[in-house]
Amino acid sequence: MATNPEIADPPNTFKSAVWQHFGYPVENKDGNRVVDKTHTICRKCFKKLPQPAGNTTNMQMHILRHHPDISLARAQKTTQQQQPTLPSLFQAKFPANSDRAQKITDAIGIFMSLDMRPFSVVENEGFKYLLSVLEPRYALPSRAHFSQNVLPKLLDKTKAKVEEGLSTAESIAITTDGWTSRATDSYMTITAHYITADWQIANPVLQTSAVYESHTSDHLSGILKEAVIDWKISRKNVPVPVTTDNARNIANAVEAAGFSPHIRCFAHTVNLAAQRGMGVHHMSRLLGRVRKVVMFFHRSTTAAAVLKEKQVMLQLPLHKLRYLEQQAAVFSALTDKSVKKNIKDIVTLSDDDVKLAEDVVQVLKPLKTVTTLMSTEQMPTISMIVPLKHRILASMKHSVSDSTVVKDIKAAIAHDFEDRYPDSDRALIQFLHMSTALDPRFKSLPFLDETTHDTIFKSLTERILEDCSQTVQVFDCLNINILNKVLCKSAKRAPMMAELFGDFFSMEQASSSSKPLSAVVDEEVQHYRAVQSLSLESNPLMWWKDNQNQFPHLAKLAKMYLGIPATSVPSERVFSTAGDIVTAQRASLSPDNVDMMDFVEEFCRRIFNSLKTKNP
Repeated sequence: MATNPEIADPPNTFKSAVWQHFGYPVENKDGNRVVDKTHTICRKCFKKLPQPAGNTTNMQMHILRHHPDISLARAQKTTQQQQPTLPSLFQAKFPANSDRAQKITDAIGIFMSLDMRPFSVVENEGFKYLLSVLEPRYALPSRAHFSQNVLPKLLDKTKAKVEEGLSTAESIAITTDGWTSRATDSYMTITAHYITADWQIANPVLQTSAVYESHTSDHLSGILKEAVIDWKISRKNVPVPVTTDNARNIANAVEAAGFSPHIRCFAHTVNLAAQRGMGVHHMSRLLGRVRKVVMFFHRSTTAAAVLKEKQVMLQLPLHKLRYLEQQAAVFSALTDKSVKKNIKDIVTLSDDDVKLAEDVVQVLKPLKTVTTLMSTEQMPTISMIVPLKHRILASMKHSVSDSTVVKDIKAAIAHDFEDRYPDSDRALIQFLHMSTALDPRFKSLPFLDETTHDTIFKSLTERILEDCSQTVQVFDCLNINILNKVLCKSAKRAPMMAELFGDFFSMEQASSSSKPLSAVVDEEVQHYRAVQSLSLESNPLMWWKDNQNQFPHLAKLAKMYLGIPATSVPSERVFSTAGDIVTAQRASLSPDNVDMMDFVEEFCRRIFNSLKTKNP
């Protein structure tokens, strides 16, 4: 039986459809395989045809005469469909619903939220060019698609995640503060704060609401109450603590809403006290002189350049003007010829002025440290208010070396602090003391007398018993028949339990579990009180995580108290984020979009961090 001759394929560069049916004959000459490119051979009838270079006429005529059933036109179309050219592959766009296109679109949405970019970024020529280089087959959707579909989708995912976390929290606190955009729209941001089951602090942004009416306490109170209802923050028999700044209208709003306790932002309180200290007569004069010097260097490019030269020459840090740090460079620059001729009404500080300024910096140093310390969000801060208050007041006591001005500054700061935490506000003071006692770092309360110390821990016991009694009342509402059935089943099991384990567990051990609840709680509190305090640099939440089984009642109380923030910094931090959103370029951004982008930013950051973890 004859075998079909071997046929070699033509080069891929040959475009004519006729080459689907022809190839080059292969011959064996002296044991070598030789392709004869002077002839072609039909793949159907194996007839050889001479082929002038680059000419396909003989092959086409052969198909028409001997194989009329073959349509070269149809074959041409099929060839193009089955073997698309490389350029055509790169010109074809991804379908909008393809996985690749959706991943790129979602990534652009995350980019917008994470970096606070406007929706109009997708219309920027540079951004379009970047995407065309990275992925030519991606069809970039319109800005409306991102504002109406992509970001709302992220919003829904974020909201579901936040609601899931809030639903598992035993108690939730909120912070709030107001701000104004470049477009002069007023906003009110609300954040939630709680301790998770794993003893981590969670602080999601809940909403950034536009405030169209005047900022009266009644109107602000309505916004707070609506947020608490919408996000299901209230817990039965558990108050909703609120942390705000010291503004009178928001304080009245919290009171009108019935939320408690109201924690006034400690960082804001420190700032107000510092301002009160800087307001004494002699300090106003000194600050006025310093401001004149600083403004001169800010307004004169020549003076600023000379100052930088002097900083380099004197080997000083190239910081923006800090008078005490840079006073040598300042004096040298002011005496420079190119600067001196432009000086008007500039008076440098005398030696006494410099000494006073240095003394004041030392007075304010604890306040600066406190403000920095209170900005943390991963450690409890409510428990730090009382210790820091006592530390600040101790640092404001007069010393023999203090000048009259320094004494006045210290007195003004101390007086302002005492006014904001008066002894008459017993409920707040007791709450702050209990919060401090629940922090294993500060539970020794060394700044308080023994009587007050005992009273605080007694209050912890009373609060636990109060919560337990409320829990018992809930159980009392259950169907008594169900309880009777449970008791009957327990009674039937009791003899068997005694038969099995009576030799191992004495009646004395069993009776210890039948102590009154008040005695059990009191023992737990006293045991906690006797445990060695935690080091100041340690994480109290991790301590509670490790010891919650040993102190179950106190652990529940600690989770309720220590999750409350001492500052409204989380809400205020949204201002800087929102400032990135509502820039001059986006001053007309609608309040709903401001709220959406603020809200999803944190969620997108989590996604980004998880991707970095997977692909470092």
